[in-house]
Amino acid sequence: MAVTSTRVSSKPLIEKRSIDYIPEVERHGRLLSQFTLWMGANLQITAIVTGALAVVLGGDVFWSLIGLLIGQVLGGGVMALHAAQGPKLGLPQMISSRVQFGVYGAAIPIVLVCLMYLGFTATGTVLSGQALGQLFGVSDSVGILIFASVIVLVTVLGYRVIHFIGRVASVIGVIAFVYLFARLISQTDVGALLQIRHFSWSSFLLAVSLAASWQIAFGPYVADYSRYLPSKTSSVKTFFAAGAGSVIGAQVAMILGVFAAASANGQFAGHEVAYIVGLGGTGATAALLYFSIAFGKVTISTLNSYGSFMCIATIISGFRGHLNVTRLQRLVFVLVIVGAATLIALLGQHSFLGAFKSFILFLLAFFTPWSAINLVDYYCITRERYDVPALNDPSGRYGRWNALGISVYVFGVLVQLPFIATKFYTGPLVKAMGGVDISWIIGLVVPAALYYVLAKKWHSAVPDQLILPVEQDTVDAQPSRAGRIQAV
Repeated sequence: MAVTSTRVSSKPLIEKRSIDYIPEVERHGRLLSQFTLWMGANLQITAIVTGALAVVLGGDVFWSLIGLLIGQVLGGGVMALHAAQGPKLGLPQMISSRVQFGVYGAAIPIVLVCLMYLGFTATGTVLSGQALGQLFGVSDSVGILIFASVIVLVTVLGYRVIHFIGRVASVIGVIAFVYLFARLISQTDVGALLQIRHFSWSSFLLAVSLAASWQIAFGPYVADYSRYLPSKTSSVKTFFAAGAGSVIGAQVAMILGVFAAASANGQFAGHEVAYIVGLGGTGATAALLYFSIAFGKVTISTLNSYGSFMCIATIISGFRGHLNVTRLQRLVFVLVIVGAATLIALLGQHSFLGAFKSFILFLLAFFTPWSAINLVDYYCITRERYDVPALNDPSGRYGRWNALGISVYVFGVLVQLPFIATKFYTGPLVKAMGGVDISWIIGLVVPAALYYVLAKKWHSAVPDQLILPVEQDTVDAQPSRAGRIQAV
């Protein structure tokens, strides 16, 4: 692999790159930052609420914990496979979809991903607004605006600051969760709750689905935060660093949610933030917990906003051929994205948001097949041999529209519809499954198998090696090589 002999001595606070390839000279960071980023992103209130749903919707504590853990491992494995692509390609996640969908066709799943993360940002902003409102003694609406301002700042600053926030959030999250667990154990007979075991397949599969869907939702942008790692970084180590951070963080948060919901006697649903803080006490302790909740949401909300920015830039660049995003343009993009999420949060904080969140969860079905297709293509068909410069050329190797990838994707979405269970839409086979949504399993397995079989026969020509853009110092050292460099 072409490796540059020098590295930049100073790294700007404000990220200058967007969706373009990260040259080796600008690569930096350690695998530990992947672990802390994803742990910090998961040690937060929404993960607590998601875990609590396993009990609120009828499961017992023991089997809910087992089901959640299985779901974390399955979904976290999918998420971590995407993370491992970042250092090798040096690209944000969704732009690599052009290999499977075409330069124009990749816009199809990307638009839906943008909508989904817009919704996740809005729902997270509501919970954070409640915490900040309690912390500063202001209304929830003012808290929402304060939180949105912080998200704009961190998202504009970009990659380095996001990883720094992730490290800080991990430390604060660990301290807060250790304290809350200690308080919970002192107030609740945990052993008695674990002894109540009424296994049912519907409740068990619900817990598995909750955790797996939670992890898979990170897939469309996880490589955005590993793409700056040096290209020689081990794919296996990247897999475990990102996957372990996400799985451990989410499982810890969901365990707290399970025990909180089981011991709440019906007081948890609808008062999630207040109930969790109430476990810890009042006064200064409560204020610190409200702060930790809000700060915990900073990481994941920034990831959602940054990922949305990357997706929008990817869509525009696909039709323009190339896109150099200036810092002013980045600011405008982020203001539009966060502004839209904030508006939704303000309008829907009291009633509309529940229905809107159901719609967003429904959208999960639209990118699970994308994940299956992308991973099968990268690891089984092309085997990491991408032509990176061709990703920006509609007339190049990958073309404008890839009928094979698009057709399998559409089929993968349609085959899930009978198994989806949300307030927005419920499929006809859900009742036969005990009311459990298993669409994510169908959406992963069926498109993956179908794409593998069809791509083996009709996939476009695959390069012999990974083709990367020429880096300037390489051009200066080897002027006879023009246009591209190849790396194993």
